[in-house]
Amino acid sequence: MTVASDLKDLFTKNLRTSGIYIAFALIIVLFTVLTDGLLLSPINITNIVLQYSYVLILALGMIMVIVAGHIDLSVGSLVAFTGAVSAVLVIQQDLPWWVGILAALGMGILCGAWQGFWVAYVGIPAFIVTLAGMLLFRGLTYLTLGNISLSPFPAEYQRVAGGFLNGLLGGYGYDLFTLIIGVFAICGFAWSQWRSRRARVRYEQQVESLGLFATKLVLVAAVVLWFFWQLAHSRGMPIVLIILAVLIITYHVVTTRTVFGRHIYAIGGNLAAARLSGVNVKKVNFWIFINMGLLAGIAGAVFSSRSNGAQPGAGNMFELDAIAACFIGGASTTGGVGRVTGAIVGGLVMAVMSNGMQLMGVDQSTQQIVKGLVLLLAVAFDIYNKRRAGSAR
Repeated sequence: MTVASDLKDLFTKNLRTSGIYIAFALIIVLFTVLTDGLLLSPINITNIVLQYSYVLILALGMIMVIVAGHIDLSVGSLVAFTGAVSAVLVIQQDLPWWVGILAALGMGILCGAWQGFWVAYVGIPAFIVTLAGMLLFRGLTYLTLGNISLSPFPAEYQRVAGGFLNGLLGGYGYDLFTLIIGVFAICGFAWSQWRSRRARVRYEQQVESLGLFATKLVLVAAVVLWFFWQLAHSRGMPIVLIILAVLIITYHVVTTRTVFGRHIYAIGGNLAAARLSGVNVKKVNFWIFINMGLLAGIAGAVFSSRSNGAQPGAGNMFELDAIAACFIGGASTTGGVGRVTGAIVGGLVMAVMSNGMQLMGVDQSTQQIVKGLVLLLAVAFDIYNKRRAGSAR
């Protein structure tokens, strides 16, 4: 294929996939101009990573739930509950900080299994089960904390979401370790993309022109290197970014290169066909909610570490942020469509918009209005693409 035809497909046939990246770039440019460049300052970029990491963690699990044709309204309450369990053990019971982390993860898994049982084996719709879970886990949070806030956590616990790896390899005015991580990230991405392209060529599948492929790699490399350069000139590599990167890579592999991932897409795409193909639908749905519980536990530990305490009202509206990130990132309301990378970009869109409006001094009510409109437009765009594809047939 030629570069011209590839570009045409990018803005026509592949607009559903590429549109979110184009919109993300435009939003960054817009808020950079409106904030006089403050949005892209090293300190603010670090703050975005620290403040919105929990949304991205939740979005990783939510995209799998949505692709399978479900929804989870309980994750905000579960974040609060797992953080409360951790706080009681570490702050009240004076147990080691890592015990609190493991307890948050374990409680998240148990709660996910509870909801997965009702959805997968009893057959109650996930909307109802997780709505009940939202109320149940919030009530358990109040009981666990005794309607009071607990703080502070020990310094080791706070480092999970607020710590940095800085000065490990030195550097003059910047952190060399952070830059090296950025270079490794670029090399890993380029190798993965080249390997994927070679595999598609081997099986005689359509690929973009070599010129567009190289351009894409150069642009991604420039953006990633610039991002790590900004981090290196701020406070170094955030520990939570390492956690997030490991999770993103893991879930990208799970959803694209494993049998379990293919089964999730099969269930969301055509449930009857999945059953006829031998997919154990109940088992897959059960593990989807266990996974969501695990990620809610991780988000609970990260958020409690970031806020240096546990509050009864923590996690409010987190589920809507995660759901919005998935739909803005290209997930379909009917299931079967959605990618981890899209959900992450959707979460970053929400993060940049929220941060940009905060820097501009926009009041909270206006921020909620803007987020609601963006979500509505994203779903409308999804419906438009489906209708256009249907008419093309």
